[in-house]
Amino acid sequence: MDAAFTAEQDEIRRTLREILGKRCGPDEVKAAVRTAAGHDRELWQQLARQLGLPGIAVAEEYGGVGCAPADLALACEETGRALLPSPLLATAALCVPLIAALGTEAQRSALLPPLATGGLTAALAVSGPALATALALTGEDASGQWSGGGRAGGVQARAVAAGAGAGAGADTAGGGWRLYGEAAQVLDGHSAGLLLVAAHTGGFARSRTLLFLVREDAPGLVRSRQTVLDETRPQARIELRDVPAQLLGVEGADVLGALAATGRTAAAVLAAEAVGAAGQALARTVEYVRQREQFGRAIGSFQAVKHRLADLYVQVQAARSAAYYAAWDPDQGGLALAQALEALRVTAGEAIQLHGGIGFTWEHDAHLYFKRAAADELLFGPVHRLRAHAADRAGLFADPAAVRPPDHPAVDTDPAANPAADPAPYPPAQEKVVV
Repeated sequence: MDAAFTAEQDEIRRTLREILGKRCGPDEVKAAVRTAAGHDRELWQQLARQLGLPGIAVAEEYGGVGCAPADLALACEETGRALLPSPLLATAALCVPLIAALGTEAQRSALLPPLATGGLTAALAVSGPALATALALTGEDASGQWSGGGRAGGVQARAVAAGAGAGAGADTAGGGWRLYGEAAQVLDGHSAGLLLVAAHTGGFARSRTLLFLVREDAPGLVRSRQTVLDETRPQARIELRDVPAQLLGVEGADVLGALAATGRTAAAVLAAEAVGAAGQALARTVEYVRQREQFGRAIGSFQAVKHRLADLYVQVQAARSAAYYAAWDPDQGGLALAQALEALRVTAGEAIQLHGGIGFTWEHDAHLYFKRAAADELLFGPVHRLRAHAADRAGLFADPAAVRPPDHPAVDTDPAANPAADPAPYPPAQEKVVV
């Protein structure tokens, strides 16, 4: 793997940092999250026009930039530094890969170009606090029970017979689909022009999870913005009251596999974003301790403060290395995300403490990073479950007998039954002589 950045990647990072430095300071962030959209629409359009940010990982044939997901992760490191409130994560990291993987050619041609240019935003809606499970970040559910499982709750889908008045959004073949139920904690769900709704269908006999496309103006759709800890990640509650929907792709597609693949890429993007936030929180803290004086000297000159900052620096740099590796190998995204979220949580907490009394005030900028750390771990973690799932996927704690190849016979470790099992036994222990 060549970890060096290309000239194009360095240029994207430099330009993005310059734009966000001018337009996305702490005061601008606080003002943007209190708008109806939850983000600065003008800044979003500027990023889309100048950098093609929402379409950075979309193929050129669909109007995108045609870069790899690694480029999106590197760009998100810069958005994480500024805590940019935008629909970038929900649109580019969650919905675009699913449409590209599962959508028909007609759906890709109709949806990907406006998503790539920023004219359309999208949100992934799953039932309840099941986003990490749906993306296979903290575990794998081959049955898709998180989508409703045929029981009360979640989102249910039923097919409508042809000619039964499916209405707008129905499939061209047959009568289309209707959705009913609700989903909470939908990232940017209150403002997205397109919803990708994960719904359960088939009852007990043919239980399965499918993805459906729902437009913002669909009849029966009710959206309400929720009060959340981190306002830079606005969330919504989606209520579906017999809403007409269009199936994404075709029946029989591997929806759970596509969600898991999207989860691995999204984990790498989130890890890079968290590293950017942690690095900026550390930089702001270092700048503060250089200026704040106590007993006639800067508190940054105290040895105890130096040690704490050095520990934070090592943790952030280790998380950055893991995030960069995951950007090139998304299979490592879960472990990188765990390390990055932990680094952000620890760094944000230390930033509040090292800022002293002013840092503990709720209005201080350090709390923006602390809220982002806590909210991201609630949405995509917790850290210990991310690590446990990564260990399970790697087989770190698997029974050796369970993973032995079929053509490798078991060896009896009893020396009496199989002397070859212990070809060089240790000599008997010598008795200790006390003089």
